[in-house]
Amino acid sequence: MIDILYKGFIIGILVSAPMGPIGLLCIQRTLNKGRWHGLCSGIGAALSDLVYAIITCLGMGYVIDFVEDNKSILLLIGSFLLLFFGYYIYRSNPSKNLRKSKETVNTYHQDTVTAFLLALSNPLIIFLFIALFARFNFISPDENETLFSMILGLSAVVIGAFSWWFLITFLVGKLRKNFNLRGLWIMNRIVGIAIIFLSIAGVISSIWDMTRLHYSIMFITL
Repeated sequence: MIDILYKGFIIGILVSAPMGPIGLLCIQRTLNKGRWHGLCSGIGAALSDLVYAIITCLGMGYVIDFVEDNKSILLLIGSFLLLFFGYYIYRSNPSKNLRKSKETVNTYHQDTVTAFLLALSNPLIIFLFIALFARFNFISPDENETLFSMILGLSAVVIGAFSWWFLITFLVGKLRKNFNLRGLWIMNRIVGIAIIFLSIAGVISSIWDMTRLHYSIMFITL
C-alpha cells in the first residue's frame, strides 16, 4: 500500500513539473489575480491528469491507438487552442483584471474549468503516463490489482500533482507583492509570447509529421 502511494505521488509530481503552458498559465493567474486563482488553475490541471491516468491505468488500448494514429491532428488542434490562450494572455490588461477580480464575487470555478480544458487538449500526455507507469511498475489491471489499490494509486497521483501546484503558487504568491502593474503587464507579455511560441512549434511539428507521413505513403505506393 505504501509502495503504491509513494509511486503515485512521484508520478503526479513528474507529470506536472515540466513548465509548459499550464505552468505558465498558473503563474500568470497567480500574479494577476492572486494565489487562489492560480491554485484553482492547478486543480483543473490535476483533474485532467486524473482523466488520463485513469485511461492509462485501465489499459484502454483502443483509446491509446486512436491517439497514436491521430496524434498529428490532435497536436495541431491543441496547438491552435494554445495559440488562442497565448494571444489572450498577451493582450490582457493587468489593471482591468484587478478591477474585475474586485467586482466579481467568485471566478475560481472558471479558472478551474479553463485550465482543465486546456490541459485536456493535449492527449499526448497519455504517453508520458505510459512511460512513467512502466518505469515505476505502477498499478495495472493486467497485474490483477484490486479496485482499492487502483483508486489508492490514482488518488496519490492527484495528490502529487496538487502538491506541485500548491508549492508553485505558494512561491509565486510570495513574490506577487514585488510586482507593480507594469511588472504584471510585462509578465503577461512574456507568458503570452512563450505560449504562442510553444503553440507555433506544435503547429510546425504536427504539419511536419503529416507531410512526412504523406510522402511516406506516396513512396510506398509507387
